[in-house]
Amino acid sequence: MRSGWLDARLPLPEARRTLRGWRRTRPFWAGLFLLLGGVELLVVPLSPLTILVSLGLGGIAAIGIGLALAVAGLFLWFLPHTRHYVSINALILSVLSFAATNLGGFLIGMALGIAGSAMGFAWTPREEAGPRVAGVRTQRTLAAALPVALLVTLGGRPAEQPSEPRGITAPAVPPTVTTTRFSPHGFLLAGVTTVPTARGPLKAMVLRMTSASLTDYRLHTRDGHDELALGARSLDLNGRVTLYLTKFSGCLEGLLCVTFDPDTLPVPPIVPPFVFMTDVTAEQALVTSDSITANGLTLGAS
Repeated sequence: MRSGWLDARLPLPEARRTLRGWRRTRPFWAGLFLLLGGVELLVVPLSPLTILVSLGLGGIAAIGIGLALAVAGLFLWFLPHTRHYVSINALILSVLSFAATNLGGFLIGMALGIAGSAMGFAWTPREEAGPRVAGVRTQRTLAAALPVALLVTLGGRPAEQPSEPRGITAPAVPPTVTTTRFSPHGFLLAGVTTVPTARGPLKAMVLRMTSASLTDYRLHTRDGHDELALGARSLDLNGRVTLYLTKFSGCLEGLLCVTFDPDTLPVPPIVPPFVFMTDVTAEQALVTSDSITANGLTLGAS
């Protein structure tokens, strides 16, 4: 009753009703927390020039992370379907801000970023019947510009459309690969393509990198025939490394565990800002590299 009385006396009832309907169809508060966290991280570096010079690299990092968190908040508002991927990256940046900037904006910006990331990742859309929100064309224009802004902010680059590997046939049933630590360099989540097999094309994710180091590497075939097991204490891939995977799971920075497959691959394809992954399990259709170096190689059969 009280809410209805107040609502009747506030100005612009139609605009407030439209805004309320728009807000309920996306993780609005999560995006707001990320925006506030990004702005808070920017407050000190955007102080007078003398303060910025005294901060050095910490001030530059605060500007980059602050802008990235602010853009991530806009992503949650205008592209809510990318909330999982955006929230994961925003969480990593928020945690890194503690060491890379002024203690994560004196803990305030970091806390806002972590809270917004958790809320955005946990948000579930609810289908609501009703009139379409006004300004759809404006939202589409902003949504088209946001990926470019995030790519510039994070230093990423759009990936070219992955092509199907030629002259190579992958096993019909991809072997399972496990590693306790996966450390890529120049990592790029390039997209989805098809890999030729004896039983027809197989849909796979494409991961590209300049090099990668895998610790406690294990590969097991699972095609129903004599199973083979390949192991190594460490495996180093160097030069134009491309992985074709039908499933990929692991823990980013050893903290946040995620699972991807070709049907749930996050967009847009950019360079993720993580350094390593732990407890990785993947279904590897194919791997290409200029050179592969194995330390402590073992081979078994059953």
